[in-house]
Amino acid sequence: MDNQFQFDWQAAYNSVPFLLKGLPYTLMISFGGLIVGFLLGILFGLLSLNKKWYLRWPATAYIEIFRGTPILVQVLFIFYGLPDLIGAPIDPVTAAIIAIAVNSGAYISEVVRGGVQSIAKGQQEAGVSLGLTKVQTFWYITWPQAFRRMIPPLGNQAIVSIKDTSLFSVIGVGELVRQGQVYIANTFTAFEVYFAVALIYLAITLSLSILLRIYEHRSQSAA
Repeated sequence: MDNQFQFDWQAAYNSVPFLLKGLPYTLMISFGGLIVGFLLGILFGLLSLNKKWYLRWPATAYIEIFRGTPILVQVLFIFYGLPDLIGAPIDPVTAAIIAIAVNSGAYISEVVRGGVQSIAKGQQEAGVSLGLTKVQTFWYITWPQAFRRMIPPLGNQAIVSIKDTSLFSVIGVGELVRQGQVYIANTFTAFEVYFAVALIYLAITLSLSILLRIYEHRSQSAA
C-alpha cells in the first residue's frame, strides 16, 4: 500500500480566503483585550507597589491567580461558569476579549511594576525638590521613562495574546483556527489548512516583531 503523503499547495492556497474571514475576530479579540489588559496592568501594577497592604495584597492575588492558571481554563470559566453566577449568558467573542484582558493584564502588571522600579529613586527625589507633588513627579518624570522601557515587553505580550486567540475555537469563536476547522470538515485537507493558518499567524507575529526591533534599534541609537 502506498501511503506516501504529497502536500497539496493548491488546497492550502484555496483555503486562505476562507481563513481570512476569521482574521478580523482574531485581531479584534487580541487588541480589544490588550487595550483593557493594559489599563488593568497599569492599575494593578501600581497597586502592587503600594505600601498599604490592603491595596497591595488584592493586586498581588489578581496577578498570581491569572498568571498561575492557563488562559484556556480562564476562558472556559468565563464562558461556561460565569453565566451561572451572573444569571445571563456571555457571548463567545465577549468571553474571549475578557479572557485576553484579564490574562494579559496580569502579565502587564508585572511589566508596569518592573518598569517603574527600574527608574532611580533619585529622580523622584529631584522632582519633589523642584516643588512637584509626588503625583506630578510620577506622571511627568517617572512614568514617561518607565513607559519607554516597557514597550518591548508590552510588544512581546501582544504577540503572546495574538497566539492565545487560537484557543478560543473551543467556545465557538470564529477566529482563524475555528475557520480552519470548518474548512477542514468540508475538504478533509487538515495538513494544508493548518499549514496556512500557521503562516497567517506567523505573518502577524513577525510583523510585530520587526516593528519592535526597529523601535529598539532607534531607541539605542538615540541613547
